[in-house]
Amino acid sequence: MDAQNSQVIKEFRARDGKVGGMFEGMPLLLLHHVGAKTGAQRTNPMTYQRLDDTSFAVFGSNDAAPAHPNWYHNLRTHPRVTIEVGSQTIDVLARVAEGAERERIWSRQKELNPLFAEFERRTTREIPVVVLDAF
Repeated sequence: MDAQNSQVIKEFRARDGKVGGMFEGMPLLLLHHVGAKTGAQRTNPMTYQRLDDTSFAVFGSNDAAPAHPNWYHNLRTHPRVTIEVGSQTIDVLARVAEGAERERIWSRQKELNPLFAEFERRTTREIPVVVLDAF
């Protein structure tokens, strides 16, 4: 996975946020975060939903695995992170959406990308919706 992520990150930066392969045509951002246990710097490419001019949502689908992705735990411990969107770098504060807010964003994501509905069908856990608010 690290080799694949490295290739996606390289292409993302070379093409101002556009990539081919499995992410082709999807909105993609790079999430820079700090390991909750290790303190190591991490970067993950991920699809997102733009909520408004200053907020984005990302989704802890983890390919329908039974556990949340590592980046989710990292954001819970260290919520002040940076994202790259296109050619912009933005400081954001991560928070987990809950209740009606989560349902609204999650329903929209499943409409935009039916793969997320498939992830939901294949797992027993609630997939986290994480809002990234610029500050």
